[in-house]
Amino acid sequence: MNTKLHAVADANGRPLSFFLTAGQVSDYTGAAALLDELPKAQWLLGDRGYDADWFRDVLTAKGIKPCIPGRKSRNAPVRHDKRRYRRRNRIEIMFGRLKDWRRVATRYDRCPTVFFSAIALAATVLFWL
Repeated sequence: MNTKLHAVADANGRPLSFFLTAGQVSDYTGAAALLDELPKAQWLLGDRGYDADWFRDVLTAKGIKPCIPGRKSRNAPVRHDKRRYRRRNRIEIMFGRLKDWRRVATRYDRCPTVFFSAIALAATVLFWL
């Protein structure tokens, strides 16, 4: 079973909310599901999988500046702040720390609900206690 974990994290790299999708589902699905969970922020850092015009428009309407590099297949390149984008490593570090829990890294649980609860428990213990 293959899954993708989408997360909203604060500036310190602590997770605020998660959304789990099947592995073959586009990142746009996770982005759309987490739009209501976005806190007040100046910037949103995301990888190329979240590069969509509709997503950028929604972020701009909420008063959030997107820092998302454009996909390679875009006809017109999208400008982004490369210096600010380097801070996205905090998000990758958060995912790495979650995978320190063997149950999360190897996905022992076949049921998505149980797997999601293991992720929530790991995030609570690692980042919030």
